[in-house]
Amino acid sequence: MAKRLIDIDESSLQAAQAELGTPTIKATVNEALRLAGGRRKENVHYAFQTLADASLLDRETAWR
Repeated sequence: MAKRLIDIDESSLQAAQAELGTPTIKATVNEALRLAGGRRKENVHYAFQTLADASLLDRETAWR
């Protein structure tokens, strides 16, 4: 695990800790990153599923 020196907005940190119920800054940041990364995975899955479910026209004559 890498150490990072960053500036964090105190009011945002407090709000995140209250929302997530995390006891430490480290736990709050790690949980927020985990949640954000999980949403991306869900969004990509949804996009691929939407494409897979789409009723597309036959492309056989697309370039003719």
